[in-house]
Amino acid sequence: MSFQKSIFISLFIILCAAAGPAQDRTTGGLKGKVKVASGSPNGISVVARLGEREVVSVTTDSKGSFALSGLAPGLYTLRFNKAGFSTGTLSNIEVKAGKVRELSDKLVLTVDEGTLAFLRGSVFDPIGRSVPGAKIELARIEADGTAKKLDGRLTNETGQFVFRLTPEAAKYRVTAKIEGAETVSKDVEIDGPAVYRIALSLKPVPK
Repeated sequence: MSFQKSIFISLFIILCAAAGPAQDRTTGGLKGKVKVASGSPNGISVVARLGEREVVSVTTDSKGSFALSGLAPGLYTLRFNKAGFSTGTLSNIEVKAGKVRELSDKLVLTVDEGTLAFLRGSVFDPIGRSVPGAKIELARIEADGTAKKLDGRLTNETGQFVFRLTPEAAKYRVTAKIEGAETVSKDVEIDGPAVYRIALSLKPVPK
């Protein structure tokens, strides 16, 4: 390779390297965090619109964090969606060239009652009487078969309980416990917004 050709290639590489940062400085970005009233903030859809045009969409991580990059300068509207929650909106979010703006306001998505799955249950003793004050535990069955505890409460005076769940397809395990009786569990498949009912019958501890 000639000396002149080597100089030309070196200059070309330098110019390309210099052009890269200059191009990045023509766009900006946004980052932030979304909270939910209950459940996990993972998988929330974040859509950025510039005027009437949808520019980019991402989903939040397990902590509810998101980042949008490569945005042209302008005023954006962000929409946040997840099944089981009301839609959240942030308007007139300004993006400036060469800067990543961190949104200080942490948006909280509230539960949309109309799109929830309700898991309602009753606990009975061996002769069919309602059992108040029984401890109820709710766990989600993971893909590997393990049970991840999500919530817990006591049955009311009529032996009833209720859990509000997002409607994504999932399998849950409900466990009832009370002193003097064997622990009993039952699995329930949730596959959409509806009311799911279960009954748990306790048995006395063998003597």
